[in-house]
Amino acid sequence: MNEFIKCLSKSISDACQIDKGLFDQYNVKRGLRNADGSGVLVGLTNVGDVQGYIPENGKLIPVEGNLRYRGYSVNQLVEGFQTKGYHGFDETTFLLLTGKLPTKEQLEKFSSYLGQNRDLDETFTNMILSLKGKDIMNMLSRSVLILYNLDNTAEEYTHENLMNQSLMLIAKLPTIVAYSYHSMRHKYYRDNLVIRHPKPELTTSENLLYMLKGDNYTKIEAEILDLAMILHAEHGGGNNSSFTMRLVSSAMTDTYSATAAAIGSLKGRLHGGANLKVLEMMENFKENIKDWEDETEVKEYLKKILDKKAYDHSGKIYGLGHAIYTLSDPRAKLLKAKATELAKEKGQEKLYKFYELVERLAPVAFEELKGSKKTISANVDFYSGFVYEAIGVPRELFTPIFAISRMAGWAAHRLEEMTFSSRRIIRPAYKNVANCELHYTPIDERNNQM
Repeated sequence: MNEFIKCLSKSISDACQIDKGLFDQYNVKRGLRNADGSGVLVGLTNVGDVQGYIPENGKLIPVEGNLRYRGYSVNQLVEGFQTKGYHGFDETTFLLLTGKLPTKEQLEKFSSYLGQNRDLDETFTNMILSLKGKDIMNMLSRSVLILYNLDNTAEEYTHENLMNQSLMLIAKLPTIVAYSYHSMRHKYYRDNLVIRHPKPELTTSENLLYMLKGDNYTKIEAEILDLAMILHAEHGGGNNSSFTMRLVSSAMTDTYSATAAAIGSLKGRLHGGANLKVLEMMENFKENIKDWEDETEVKEYLKKILDKKAYDHSGKIYGLGHAIYTLSDPRAKLLKAKATELAKEKGQEKLYKFYELVERLAPVAFEELKGSKKTISANVDFYSGFVYEAIGVPRELFTPIFAISRMAGWAAHRLEEMTFSSRRIIRPAYKNVANCELHYTPIDERNNQM
């Protein structure tokens, strides 16, 4: 980097600095968070609800976590699917979009419609295979924008057309992700280019596994991937990517642009990539903890991490704690229960028990080191990385699978935003705190200020 660019970078960095005290002075809610950590209320929705605490007399009272899709507890939904022994992602998608649980006939028609629209035409497939890049999320975003050019009704905003575009994206995202991954592996790692056409008779999770690794997947692998997709399908309108979808949609842009924006949000390391951080952290644990069953050794290493003396020196134990959930994350509990079966099938009981031990001891280490009895529980990311790794999902696809799942919730939020009779463009305010008493100096009278 030459000297001018270094100076320019320094000037730009200086121009971006704002005194943190000004946020309090002007009562600005950084990150749209209240002083107690709760989210600022910015909208209304019928789609999803996330509960982890109860506001009472200016305090947040911790409660067991509850996640509801259109009023239905996700615990009850999952119990219903698992009791009857079928995959529930399509039914969850139907519920999120319509607000109603489908009849058996309606679900069969809905799943059939999605199955028939998973395939990509040859022109689009060739476009995907021509894209270069090692990040599948970026390839996914570009592919979605290509779909805009192939849609003759891309700028038609009737409710029926918006719904049809949403269904097409829900159906096609798994195929786009699988093809993008194989294309990336072929271009950069010289793997054979294997393209498998989706099978309409397979469920969403079965199709994704089939397109990734052929018929080499088990019943439990498909079941737990289906569960993970259900649990990631929706998380209220306030999560960053769903809010991005609503924000961009409020400007009356097209479905593909809004979806690409949501994908960009989810790609962010603070949003969609947390389970990768958990895996990396656990690998560090395995390298530095000799006895995975020694509670004292495990707890002492956890303290080192919390004290910023080990791993990445951030002081964070990834996969524990959540912005809303306090006593428990219902998604983590459901995924953990199913992961027990997966660990037995894969012969990974010892590793699974190590995860359980870290989950149990981390709050104890936090209390002993910090002297705080703050409630810390595992979130869904703590076990999802373990699950994906165990079923052979490449790490490059962890966040793209999140996007495939969340497309159902994104679509529901976009359709709701676009249907509001009192719709207005979302436009929050920013307080300008720059020096407003500056006066223009002619260019030949300026001193070098960089």
